[in-house]
Amino acid sequence: MVGLRLDDRIDPFQRIQDQVDRHHLRQFRGILQADAYSGFNQLYEDGSIREAPCLAHIRRKFFDLMEAHRSPIASEAVERIAALYAIEKEIRGRPPQERREVRNTRSRPLLDAMRAWLETSLSKLSRKSDTSAAIHYALARWDAFVRYCDDGRIEIDNSAAERALRAVAVGRKNYLFAGSDAGGERAATFYCLLGTAKLNGLNPEAYLRQVLERIADHPVNRIAELLPWNLGLTDTAIALTPR
Repeated sequence: MVGLRLDDRIDPFQRIQDQVDRHHLRQFRGILQADAYSGFNQLYEDGSIREAPCLAHIRRKFFDLMEAHRSPIASEAVERIAALYAIEKEIRGRPPQERREVRNTRSRPLLDAMRAWLETSLSKLSRKSDTSAAIHYALARWDAFVRYCDDGRIEIDNSAAERALRAVAVGRKNYLFAGSDAGGERAATFYCLLGTAKLNGLNPEAYLRQVLERIADHPVNRIAELLPWNLGLTDTAIALTPR
């Protein structure tokens, strides 16, 4: 285990998770799209990893207030965020440079207006109110959040990653433990393989069946032929939708 000095007041399980995260990302350089998990904070300190926050988490705080208290400020925040998502829906799948241009032309003015509105609204609220807490949460991450306007590779949120991990979260409740570190690594390999199959438009079960039927007689020096992006080109029967 990597020896990292953390605040002793941190929950011991969180301390372990922080160490694991830093160990896995120790050689990573680039953009980390994530929620506001505190364990990532030190990763951003030297600038080698740049933060790209998740708008879905910002929205969720306002949405919960809107649902629970019919807060007019929360309702307007949700509407303003919806306008940003509408733009993203139009440009989803387009090249990064095109997305960057559209975001700077159309999204950035909305973001600038929203920040000014949040700051004005905050000055009229009690510091201890739930709405103030939601606004502080958004403003504290604002400079990092608007980074998605300058880089078309960045998504507006990390919902795709969370959806991909949902099966892992559900599964671990059922099987509780992987049995050993090696078992965990094997499980991670299968999750990655099946997740990649889905990203390549393949039915994961059908893909895995084809691999298991072929792999015993397949030359080891041509194992790459069985990877999802290669096997899917030669076997349309495993596609989720007709090619």
